[in-house]
Amino acid sequence: MASEKLYGALAEFDTTASLFSACEQIRDAGFKKWDSHTPFPVHNLDKAMGLPASILPWLVFVMGLTGAGAGLLLQWWTSAVNYPLVISGKPLFSWQAFVPICFELMVLFCALGAVFGMFHLNRLPQLYHSLFRSERFARVTDDKFFISIEAVDPKFDKLDTVELLKKVGATHVELVEE
Repeated sequence: MASEKLYGALAEFDTTASLFSACEQIRDAGFKKWDSHTPFPVHNLDKAMGLPASILPWLVFVMGLTGAGAGLLLQWWTSAVNYPLVISGKPLFSWQAFVPICFELMVLFCALGAVFGMFHLNRLPQLYHSLFRSERFARVTDDKFFISIEAVDPKFDKLDTVELLKKVGATHVELVEE
């Protein structure tokens, strides 16, 4: 049988402290295509990994402005341009009456922007990942912590990467096939 393509290296850690320290060392070693996997959120792990701030808050903000603007524009168009009705001498464009609809559309667009933006930024749905081939990786949902370094990373070398992962405190290191 032909050997399969290599996905990368997977290192197992026992504690959050050892994982945190290893993330800092791997970041400092210059790796770019790697990730940490934990059974629960670890405070400041994103800073230890050197990850930039997410653009999701800006996406939600823009979607909220779009929703409020679309609501205001729709109500203005329908009441002042498309079907103008003068009722009790009130102006055609009475923005105070339009505030609740604008607010509701702002909230709706923010929620949709957050959900679909998160899906896009997290590359979801992803129905398969190569790390699921590792039997040890199943413990990531229970009590173990992992770091995976992809083989497509420019600094990746089978032997050097495995040695680095052992040096930073990994209890077990394995190479994972695609």
